[in-house]
Amino acid sequence: MNKTRRTTLLALAAAFAAPMVFAQDKKVLRCGTLKLIHGISAYFYERFVPAGYTVEVIPFESPTDGKNAVLTGTVDTCIHGIAAFLLGAAAGEPVVIVANANNGGMAVMAGVNTNIKTIKDLRGKKVAIHPGSTQEAVILERLRMEGMSIKDIQPIRLMFSDHPAALARGDIDAYVGAEPAPGISLANGTGRLVEYPYSTPIGSLNMILSASEKAIKENPERIKLIVDMHRKAVDYAMANRPQMIEVAMQKLGQQRKSIELAIPNVELAWKLDDVFMQRAQAYTRLMFENKQIRQSPDLKRHITTRFVQ
Repeated sequence: MNKTRRTTLLALAAAFAAPMVFAQDKKVLRCGTLKLIHGISAYFYERFVPAGYTVEVIPFESPTDGKNAVLTGTVDTCIHGIAAFLLGAAAGEPVVIVANANNGGMAVMAGVNTNIKTIKDLRGKKVAIHPGSTQEAVILERLRMEGMSIKDIQPIRLMFSDHPAALARGDIDAYVGAEPAPGISLANGTGRLVEYPYSTPIGSLNMILSASEKAIKENPERIKLIVDMHRKAVDYAMANRPQMIEVAMQKLGQQRKSIELAIPNVELAWKLDDVFMQRAQAYTRLMFENKQIRQSPDLKRHITTRFVQ
């Protein structure tokens, strides 16, 4: 076979194969989540996947990375922090909340060898904070409630997964973390709980399920399928805590003791009820007051209840 004919046949084969691959891709529901216990519901989706579909769960280290994956179409939906959503929405990005995902899962932890027992004790201390996270917005408000600001501490930019090791080494004095990090620090004896920071107007609101405006407009049925899976997965996982522990150990690679200490601080959720809306509005207001966003996004545009009703 000459080179020209071989090239032509390969091109024809590729042309016929492409639509088939595309059609198969349409049957794969790509769902992102963070590498945290409060994003574990995504790993229960496969129990409730509609006939003819499969689920691919894509984990992300950063809330911003998860939100950006939604906007680029890398994933259909993603579980990530509401702070990353608000940062995007305030900047005019077409990101939309389609369901709640988690309440809780946050903790302020201090090294056992420090004298930090309250938020006020963080003054002058090295405190690890994940930039652009829900935890950042929360600690700013907790500091304000105590008559302090970010200028009163030494903020250290650090990913959630790096918090426990940094605390154990003494590189930092404290961190504002996400489970399972606090559970790890408690389990290995290197960390002490300062508080679960839920006393702000934000309450325990933490993570949401997002999709892009484009995905909602072009294929609302697909988003509805995922939200239905999400709702069923959340209810199932919350009713079967021992399975949550097993799945978290498997997917996050953590020891049972740390997971068992973390689970009580995690409430998986899906409802977009009045309490959620009040907390989301409070979140928006606080982020604007803290100058984390330059303008308040229109939540009526960026939150839809059509898929959870």
